[in-house]
Amino acid sequence: MSTTASEPRGIRASARRAIAHFRAISQLEKELATLELKQKAQSLGAGAALGIAAAVMGLYALGFALATIAAALALVVDWWLALLIVFGVLFLLTLILGLLAKTMMKKGTPLVPEQAIEEAQLTKQALRSGRGG
Repeated sequence: MSTTASEPRGIRASARRAIAHFRAISQLEKELATLELKQKAQSLGAGAALGIAAAVMGLYALGFALATIAAALALVVDWWLALLIVFGVLFLLTLILGLLAKTMMKKGTPLVPEQAIEEAQLTKQALRSGRGG
């Protein structure tokens, strides 16, 4: 008689443990999703900042290009060449910052927690196969 009385308790205890494990797994998957989204948001933020820096540098490059043209036409002396070199350096820097911004933006998109979703699907499959088998 003690075995029948302990059986329901054992089943209930097992069910409680299973529920506790399921909750723990769900919480870990939620934390994984949060961490993944945070990393992607940081990457998007860094890409946006680099894009803004590239835009500012592009404006400076345009200013130096116009100053170079004006200096070349007005004076036709050696110092305009210095302005042209500065323009070239600023333009090259603009290109580098723009490419870095593009890379960072690609790294942060799509803004979906892919690893967490994959892990949740694997957990779901494991639970289904455990129930069926």
